[in-house]
Amino acid sequence: MDQLQISGGFPLLSLLIFLPLAGGLVLLFVRGEQFARLWALGVTTLTALITVPLLVGFDPSTARYQFAELYAWIPRFNIQYVVGVDGISILLVALTTFIMPFCVLASWQYIQHRVTPFMFCLLIMETSMVGVFVALDFVLFYIFWEFMLIPMYLLIAVWGGPRRAYASIKFFLYTLAGSVLLLVALIALYLKTGSFFIPDMMWQEYSLTFQVLVFLAFFLAFAIKVPMFPFHTWLPAAHVEAPTAGSVILASVLLKMGTYGLVRFCLPITPDATMLLAVPILWLSIAGIIYGGFTALAQQDMKKLIAYSSVGHMGFVTLGIFVLNTRGLEGAMLQMINHGVTTGALFLCVGMIYERTHSRELALATGVGRYMPWYVTFLTFFSLSSFAFPGTNSFIGEFLVLAGAFEFDPVVALAAIPGAVLAAAYMLRMLQKIVWGGTANPDQSHLFDLSKREIVVLAPFLLFVFWIGLGPQPFVDLMHVSVTNLLDQLHTWQEGHRVALALWR
Repeated sequence: MDQLQISGGFPLLSLLIFLPLAGGLVLLFVRGEQFARLWALGVTTLTALITVPLLVGFDPSTARYQFAELYAWIPRFNIQYVVGVDGISILLVALTTFIMPFCVLASWQYIQHRVTPFMFCLLIMETSMVGVFVALDFVLFYIFWEFMLIPMYLLIAVWGGPRRAYASIKFFLYTLAGSVLLLVALIALYLKTGSFFIPDMMWQEYSLTFQVLVFLAFFLAFAIKVPMFPFHTWLPAAHVEAPTAGSVILASVLLKMGTYGLVRFCLPITPDATMLLAVPILWLSIAGIIYGGFTALAQQDMKKLIAYSSVGHMGFVTLGIFVLNTRGLEGAMLQMINHGVTTGALFLCVGMIYERTHSRELALATGVGRYMPWYVTFLTFFSLSSFAFPGTNSFIGEFLVLAGAFEFDPVVALAAIPGAVLAAAYMLRMLQKIVWGGTANPDQSHLFDLSKREIVVLAPFLLFVFWIGLGPQPFVDLMHVSVTNLLDQLHTWQEGHRVALALWR
């Protein structure tokens, strides 16, 4: 427990976790669609505001888990309620809480039936997502991880598009398959250590065979969630059929739960297996980058285009993680936040044009620039960010990832570069069609530009696009010590186990 910096004051993390849950329970007893909207907006906004003292009070000079809370839960099995944040998790917590009020606002007019249950699902989702990023007991982590499945399934199955049944079941089955493997790894580690406290499982002298088996269980569970190629096939269907808020949550937060798991569990719990299997995973990441780029280039549906772009973008994240150096891992962590901001904003933009044209097809959204100048202005900046244009947030993250890849192996870095070119191709193609189109554009004169509510929704995303793009240092500083500490321990471990790894190979 030395890794914990116990909070002696207000239980801030517990409030962040359970405030949305409490807000959701209120909606079970109070009826009224407008009340549900206002209540969900108030609860999610308050949760976001509570994150501010968390960020202000966080000490970036230590790798310990801060604001920690520790309570006995099920002593017979050594299960505890223990939560805390470090430099690896704090930005993901902030991303989650800051995204949710905009998901509520984006659903203000989009969701017209069963509004109260919809807002209830959003609030329950927030509890589960924050819980995943702060849980330090494996059972607690697993409960939050599984808890997320039901509200996300309902968001797609009840409020989704025409093929919502297919998409929701596919999402549920894929994620559940990964969860079973995660449960197997959890039990195996408990039998070895006698503890569910996650830091107690790290840097232990497990046999290499055991590590490889546990790593594969971890990797498959988290790779499905990312999703990495070739485990990605549930994602386009889920994104296309989900309502706008569901797509934003999927892109901005849920995918990051997979990459967070790779960093939190694979590297420190199975370090030998990580180093042994890093190169195959790097090439799998590159395959995802190239595949996602080419597939996105072929899409005519805007949601599918952005969904397949996520496969490529998350490939850069896993590439940065498994080059196992500071630049790469910091770039990967920063790119998690960047992808959440940029792709979340792009899905919001798609939702706004869908509300006007009732279609996501590029052919029916061509030439709207003449009638929706505010809309295409926001869309242009988010598109530039998506393909890492200099000065935007994604450029910094992608630059660090590629710098780390060059440090690891120039061949790996060079193989990933076509992905950046493909990103520019498919985003500029989409942008050209929507802003200008061609000589046979449909009549768009009936379209109206963004409302004040929609501008309020998109403006904060644009702020972070340029804040991170032009001044990323505060964000990097928050994670630097935790990332450096993790990699220092990994490389120290590597030196001590080099012979064993060579013999196993």
